[in-house]
Amino acid sequence: MQELSFLEEQGVSPCLIKGVEEFRKSYEIPDEAAHRLAVPSIPFYGKDILEMAIAALLAGENLLLTGPKATGKNILAENLACAFGRPVYNVSFHVNTNSGDLIGTDTFADNEVKLRKGSIYQCAEYGCFGILDVIYMANNDAVSVLHATLDYRRSIDVPGYEKIDLHPAARFIGTMNYGYAGTKELNEALVSRFLVIDMPPQTEETLRFIFGRMFPNATEKAVEQFIGVFLDLQLKCMNSEISTKALDLRGLLAAMKIVDSGLSPWQAIRMGIVNKTFDVFEKEIVEDVVRTRIPADWTREDVYEA
Repeated sequence: MQELSFLEEQGVSPCLIKGVEEFRKSYEIPDEAAHRLAVPSIPFYGKDILEMAIAALLAGENLLLTGPKATGKNILAENLACAFGRPVYNVSFHVNTNSGDLIGTDTFADNEVKLRKGSIYQCAEYGCFGILDVIYMANNDAVSVLHATLDYRRSIDVPGYEKIDLHPAARFIGTMNYGYAGTKELNEALVSRFLVIDMPPQTEETLRFIFGRMFPNATEKAVEQFIGVFLDLQLKCMNSEISTKALDLRGLLAAMKIVDSGLSPWQAIRMGIVNKTFDVFEKEIVEDVVRTRIPADWTREDVYEA
């Protein structure tokens, strides 16, 4: 099965892969949510993490992915939804996200009051995977909904309407960065409703896998230097020499893409990495890191094979 090929390539346990195949066969995709099937831009690389996540989801548990920036939390969540063949609802929490956004609100249609279903309601109804992004931003009103949704009883009482029993295929995957300004600890009751995976930092091996999949015609020399930029910046972040603003894997991959369009590698990486920080002193440090890796006279031909 093509959707599971990246699991087989990484040597994920055949027992777990078989479990995913059986899960896909057991639950059909409802027509109402078929348009929400996710196709990840890149496959996730990391055998141990994949095995832990798949085992948890097969057991009916929910996942909380924690870790610093650029560790692939959202990429993993998208890959899991794709592997299990489930539609996805993304909920990005902020301070004003409330129970109405998650469960639904009353609306007037066809001369009667009806419930306009929220994202959590539809996840529960259609058996979708709900990706709860930046879950630490959830306020008390939203957290009360999550407590009910993630509880072992798997049902939600909607005030004024019927009780919703969660579809047996429904799962929820929370993501949480730590180290960001404004982050807060999740309360103990909410964390207890998840199995937690602490995502490790990127390594040369994981980055080579990503670059190899996304840019198969890139030169070995260019891949080595672009990966080196990321790893150098990651080390400086870990040593608190710079903030995490310039540690942007999405930005680095985007820089590689626009080099293919014809922009010089130096200008592309300025847009994707260097200009993500606005502190003059920090920007100089980031520029120095980039200059040691990416020559200013490089062209597209230095990055991509003809």
